[in-house]
Amino acid sequence: MRIVIALGGNALLRRGEPMTAAAQRENVRRAAEAIAPVATVHEVVLSHGNGPQVGLLALQAAEAAGKGENGVFPLDVLGAETEGMIGYLIEQELGNLLPEDQPLATLLTMVEVDAHDPAFSRPTKFVGPVYTRREADSLAASHTWTFRQDGDAWRRVVPSPEPRRIFEIRPIRWLLEHGTIVICTGGGGIPTMYAPDGRRILTGVEAVIDKDRASALLARETAADLLIMATDVAGVYEDWGTAAARRIVSAPPDALTAGDFPAGSMGPKVEAACRFARTPGKRAAIGALADIPAMVAGTGGTQVFTGAHYQTIGREEEEEGEEHA
Repeated sequence: MRIVIALGGNALLRRGEPMTAAAQRENVRRAAEAIAPVATVHEVVLSHGNGPQVGLLALQAAEAAGKGENGVFPLDVLGAETEGMIGYLIEQELGNLLPEDQPLATLLTMVEVDAHDPAFSRPTKFVGPVYTRREADSLAASHTWTFRQDGDAWRRVVPSPEPRRIFEIRPIRWLLEHGTIVICTGGGGIPTMYAPDGRRILTGVEAVIDKDRASALLARETAADLLIMATDVAGVYEDWGTAAARRIVSAPPDALTAGDFPAGSMGPKVEAACRFARTPGKRAAIGALADIPAMVAGTGGTQVFTGAHYQTIGREEEEEGEEHA
């Protein structure tokens, strides 16, 4: 089975953790431990988020240069930088757990977006660390950045245009056909577009493509059987954040898209899962990093596929099941 596993930026760097290389390596190590058993028996393609990392690098560049929003490095360049950085950590930690002769490759991946995408006028993608309201207001004034509330904190938001085409899809397929575990479309890929005047000249874009949408495109273009989106929660929930919250165990795509999920967090994951799973025979799953093997087996997270029965489970029921297991 061919599986695309999308590692969320918050799964690789948990909320409230220091943005240090050591903290990220430790989280990548945990991810590798969950992925390695799957990679020994299935073909695996890995993508990953980069919101926390690229936002921090943008802040550091802007503060160092004192030149406002873009500093000296725009978001597309920072996206390429984080693709290499996170890919290196994943390769090393996963390689430490797999046979020495297992090839791994990180591929810098350009993804085409449309210059006229309405997302450019409606920034929704969270990037960077969390701030208090006062800190966010100060940064917004000094760097002309846009901030939105994320839970009980504030984070910067940037445009998240729709991914249209993966430029490196042919070498990705070639590597897969030769037994390589491929790490690609990191952070949704490097956002690029052709010149608005119609010339065939590629330019970078000041945006961050949603990695779940890009991963769904990657899964389709590589003929994957399963798309997994690993995050920092156990699945998709009804009434999230309330005492009545229930995890959606399984759902057909149309039933899941009828729910109301935040655009800056679970919304794109649900949309991407449903988009991929609408193809008969394809399956998607959303859940916690540690539950990747269970999601592959169809017993963990939120399973999405055509013909699924809509099922939910409450926390008390889950705890009872764990006790009896």
